[in-house]
Amino acid sequence: MYSQEINQSSSKIIPSIKNDSLKPIVKDSILPVVSDSLTLKSKDSIAKPKEILEAIIEHTADSLIKQDIKNNKIILYHNAHVHYKQTDLKAGYIEIDNNTNVVIAKGIKDSIGDYTQLPVFTEGPDSTTQDSIRFNFKTEKAKIWGLVTEQEGIKIKGSVTKKENDSTVYVRDIIFTTSEKDKPDYYIKTKKAKIVPDKKIVIGFSNLVIQEVPTPLFLPFAYIPLTKGSTSGFLMPTWGQNNQQGFFLQNGGYYFALSDYVDLAVLADIYTNGSWGVRTESNYALRYKFSGNFNFRFESLINGQRGFDDYSKTNNYNIRWSHSQDSKSSPNARFSASVNLGSSKYYRQSLNEFDNNSYLNNTLSSSVNYYKKLVGTPFNFSASITHSQNTNTEVINMSLPSFLLNMDRIYPFASKSGSKKNALQRTGLTYALKSDVRVSTTDEFFFKQKMFEDMKTGMQQNASLSTNLKLLKYFTVSPSLNYKEVWYFDKLQKTYDEDEDKIVVDTINGFNAFREFSTGASLGTKVYGMLNFKKGKIKAIRHVMTPSISYNYRPDMSNYYEEVQQSADPTDLIEYSPFANGIYGSPGRGVSNGLSMSLNNTLEAKAKSKDSLESDDPSKDRIITILNNLNFSTSYNIALDSLRWSPISMNAGTFLFDKKMQVNLSASMDPYALNLEGQRINESNISQGGSLLRLTNASFTANYSFSSKKDTQKPNKQEQNKIDNNSDGIFGEDFPVSNDLSEPNREDQTEKLYSAKFPWTLKLAYAINYLNSNRQNEISSNSLMFSGDIELTPKWNVGISSGYDIKGNGFTYTQLRFGRDLDSWRMSFNWVPFGERQTYYFFIGIKSSMLSDLKYDQRQPRIF
Repeated sequence: MYSQEINQSSSKIIPSIKNDSLKPIVKDSILPVVSDSLTLKSKDSIAKPKEILEAIIEHTADSLIKQDIKNNKIILYHNAHVHYKQTDLKAGYIEIDNNTNVVIAKGIKDSIGDYTQLPVFTEGPDSTTQDSIRFNFKTEKAKIWGLVTEQEGIKIKGSVTKKENDSTVYVRDIIFTTSEKDKPDYYIKTKKAKIVPDKKIVIGFSNLVIQEVPTPLFLPFAYIPLTKGSTSGFLMPTWGQNNQQGFFLQNGGYYFALSDYVDLAVLADIYTNGSWGVRTESNYALRYKFSGNFNFRFESLINGQRGFDDYSKTNNYNIRWSHSQDSKSSPNARFSASVNLGSSKYYRQSLNEFDNNSYLNNTLSSSVNYYKKLVGTPFNFSASITHSQNTNTEVINMSLPSFLLNMDRIYPFASKSGSKKNALQRTGLTYALKSDVRVSTTDEFFFKQKMFEDMKTGMQQNASLSTNLKLLKYFTVSPSLNYKEVWYFDKLQKTYDEDEDKIVVDTINGFNAFREFSTGASLGTKVYGMLNFKKGKIKAIRHVMTPSISYNYRPDMSNYYEEVQQSADPTDLIEYSPFANGIYGSPGRGVSNGLSMSLNNTLEAKAKSKDSLESDDPSKDRIITILNNLNFSTSYNIALDSLRWSPISMNAGTFLFDKKMQVNLSASMDPYALNLEGQRINESNISQGGSLLRLTNASFTANYSFSSKKDTQKPNKQEQNKIDNNSDGIFGEDFPVSNDLSEPNREDQTEKLYSAKFPWTLKLAYAINYLNSNRQNEISSNSLMFSGDIELTPKWNVGISSGYDIKGNGFTYTQLRFGRDLDSWRMSFNWVPFGERQTYYFFIGIKSSMLSDLKYDQRQPRIF
């Protein structure tokens, strides 16, 4: 026997050659080296051997390395490891045949008979586990039994596998799944498949198996792309039926992975009655520069039958654009956009839009802004385009665009060192130049000729000179001088038409301007009150009062007003302003000479730490807000001959229950009485038998949000949308839309299956308004809204959002939510049981994005 056991745990194999490995290589040392270039070089009689393997095979083992010299084999046992080029093989038992360059690997049984140390075959970034493997180092072909591998989140288990030298794998009796369990929740079973790592999986006739039960769902073939990152492909539509549009396919289309920085999805809806819709969505991002998304939707909806009275056809659209710039990309320039505009009836009539917050909020708004700081100067420049749309009245107000050149405060009288020690040195000058192009229109004339005909333009300059100084040590006096100049490019001209006996109004184009001057001064201070306690947890209560009084004077600018005859009597004249239609208003008429007064209050308490061990440490004391604000304000116009006092405004707010509840109260109180016609008269309310102040209106709001655990996660896109709409989720969640690129990802959660804890959240909002401006003495609105979620188990989630209109005696928009985590699958059911948006949506599908098309969802179209 020519065999030998080697005690060392590692060794190297020199590549074998075609000749006898025992025969030495002879090198001729007798022949001289011929230097003549004309003489042919003689060839060595013994050719240099050609290497079969291109690298050294390294191998190790923990227990045994047995080298069979006669058969030219090496046997490795227990934690055996073989490495060749980029190929790595680990197993309990490995046999290397140097004659055929074939490696055989398999597992071994442990002391209790379990099959362990299964072969793990790694080639480059790809790794597989199998029962046994036969691999040829020369051809790089392999045959595998009991394959277990993973490609882009898809777990693959095969009975017999054949690997070609180009890494293509052919498998028989194979299953595909994304389940993490040893006995998967589901799998796709097929007889044969072809796998090209990191590229694609092509499978033949397949059957879906759920919980080891074959289903009647079969596929003649399937193609699963494995390309890393985004790839282009078709988006499968959902189907359904409603009473108005008939059968339909929704959200089918194509996804374009244009580059690493931008993508595009084009989706379409089609209905059997001729209705249709199209939707485009695009996301873009450039790291450390900017990111954003753009969404355009259009729907052409037909209701009823052509020729009947109930037939109607409507076209609605919606444009949404969001753009944000990284603050590090350009510190002196910023660009941002938040656009939401479209048809006023879009959210109410759309058959494929389920943004509840936008539906319940009757205002659409947009803003596109650019800011530039002119480095080295006190100036900065900004430009903006704004849009505000009331979906109830269909009135649209836009600024196209608005420019602003602003100068930061400069101190022309400051010392050369920059110090500002006296009032003159603290005198500051500011300047602003503003230009606007504004338009007010409706849905009917939006971006049509009439809209541009009604466009208004103007420019305004403002300059202000102000300073401040201390008075009697505790008071601050701030005098100011203001100048305003307004430019318009047209004006109104009114004339009396004797034939028609009416006033004719004409618009005269040309440059026109008016100027205003004003001056004023304010006096303010702070008053602190402190109440200390020697016993108890409360150590002190502090009251801060901030009184302020200001005086403003503006001369009479009536010289800019003109007169027009209004009847056949030549002496019957009225004044009018040629600038009445200007975007910045008209010059002030009459002298403005008045005082404004305000009083702001805050109340705070200092309490000891809740921890008994830290209660004596002053640095651990807590500051508790008792009253966040209590503000009063009013004004007195000296120039008026009556009704000089304006109503007193009051607003107050605070936080309760460790800042979980926010309470706000506002009111307006008038010191003057009303006559029988409900008009204010120059008599105090108390002199007419009433109270000192007459309450004209008041409002009270309270928001309470609490949960069983603290939420430290950042909001996702849908939650951020609720914050942007000031809804805080109280209106419920948006219904998901198939193939929605902005749908938030739902990550798996690992929790205990059995627990006595039931995590929950609850949000409450209460609002009431009182109106008594004209002796109505009525509650104008009174409503309570609530939204909550509870996890009945770590896998079950139930939620509800609703409200009750106490004044109207009815429920508001109500939504019920049910969710079930099925490990590899996800199931949800959202239901609006009544109201204008009555609908439901059921979904069950695989969580993995690779098999996201394996789903079933059903939606009931909204009932209008």
